[in-house]
Amino acid sequence: MVLLVVWKLQQFACAQNTDAPGSVANAPFTTQQVIENLVGRNLERAQALHAYQGTRIYRVEYRGFPEARVAEMIVDIKYRAPGTKDFTIRSATGSRLIIDKVFRKLLEAEQVALAADAQRRAALNSDNYDFTMLRYESTPSGSVYVLKAEPRTKDKFLYRGQVWVDGEDFAVVRLEAEPARNPSYWTKNSELELLYIKVSDFWLPASNHSISSIRLGGRAELTIQYTNYQITAADPVGNLSTLTPTLSADADLRERESGHR
Repeated sequence: MVLLVVWKLQQFACAQNTDAPGSVANAPFTTQQVIENLVGRNLERAQALHAYQGTRIYRVEYRGFPEARVAEMIVDIKYRAPGTKDFTIRSATGSRLIIDKVFRKLLEAEQVALAADAQRRAALNSDNYDFTMLRYESTPSGSVYVLKAEPRTKDKFLYRGQVWVDGEDFAVVRLEAEPARNPSYWTKNSELELLYIKVSDFWLPASNHSISSIRLGGRAELTIQYTNYQITAADPVGNLSTLTPTLSADADLRERESGHR
């Protein structure tokens, strides 16, 4: 469960029904252009964000062998660029096993995930993933590109699933996925849903929900709610050039034939 959550928190970063309204044919940008814009805008936002703070509410419910367990922990976080997170545990109630072996391990693993090598291995880019555009949707809050992400390797920091990318900011707003590699012998399968919220010019996690089926029987459900965000130090987000939503007819045809649109 710890690995399942951490490789998502490092990026970004949920699957809607593939029959939902939307059409690839109406997409202003190609798959490659969406990814290039996403990578560029993520870099831009990361360079502009210097510090923020907030509060998290962790909760685990386990049902199965040998007994049911529940725990909750409230944590205050302060982030400072380029890679420092200070956690202050405000309260912890319920199963001591979950508190010590899940919650505290999550905080420790998140610190490790700030390392440059871990960031590189988890990055949502074409070095780590093959992408396919599933559809382009118009919603009341704006347009989104829905992409299928398939990992190039079975790295523990990668996943396979669907990614929702905001059509204006080119930021991940939703993710549904499963690990590229089973994070533990004791789990048979794991699913994760992650939502993001825009705070000022930055997209930060809003909620995290994961479910793991345990090999010995039972199910573990983890939820994390992110609240009380405050951006405490930031530069204005710059204006990295965005690719124009046009391709030559030949290039567009090649991409359609390759199945990426």
